[in-house]
Amino acid sequence: MTKIVHVQTVLMENELAALKQKTNEESTKDAVAAAIYHYLECAYTHEDAWAKRLEKIMQKRQNILENN
Repeated sequence: MTKIVHVQTVLMENELAALKQKTNEESTKDAVAAAIYHYLECAYTHEDAWAKRLEKIMQKRQNILENN
């Protein structure tokens, strides 16, 4: 069974507006939920983010070299 909890935070109005715009959500609840989901799923938010980013850059360069 999944347990649901209520959370709160304090944000400046301009930060909340930017979050809503970035997540393309109208409600605060949906914007915060989208941001949290993205943070948990995005490869670049974990400890090895720079290693993954560098690996992708190197792979792109390798592909370019192979195609030329």
